Amino acid sequence: MSTTKLAAGSSFPEILLPLVQGSKATLGSPEGGCDWKMVVVYRGKHCPRCTKYLAQLDALKDQFHDLSVDVLAVSGDPKEKAERQNDGALGIPVAYGLSVEQMQSLGLYISHPRSPEETDRPFPEPGLFVVNAEGMAQVVDISNAPFSRPDLDQVLSGLRFIRDPENNYPVRGTYV
Repeated sequence: MSTTKLAAGSSFPEILLPLVQGSKATLGSPEGGCDWKMVVVYRGKHCPRCTKYLAQLDALKDQFHDLSVDVLAVSGDPKEKAERQNDGALGIPVAYGLSVEQMQSLGLYISHPRSPEETDRPFPEPGLFVVNAEGMAQVVDISNAPFSRPDLDQVLSGLRFIRDPENNYPVRGTYV
């Protein structure tokens, strides 16, 4: 099986999805006065590790915003499951309805449900993308397992370093 992964430094795909909170969002486009965007792909409502990770992200959202990094969570769940994932407790925007084709355009690993009790459709494994002001993938982190995700405190620390103009830090991992 061959899967094309989103390359660091490449243009982030323009994907428009509905938000649980109403309206729509383009995954890589920052909002709220920010000039960078962090997109966190979670597996879906069926994943308790995702619920914990989203709560951690929500707790750090103001610190990301202080760095001018807008945050957004997204899954392939339908609206009803995405609403239950959020339950009004998350302050971060939650997008839903990511299609298999859109998952593939992001280079995500995609899994089939193990049983109907888990979920009823293919779903993305975790991914975290940071899109810079030029619309390029500055950070690409994808996993094929629910227990392998970047530590959000480390991501925050790294973005502080990258965003500091004195460091002139380039997109890494672009050697071809």
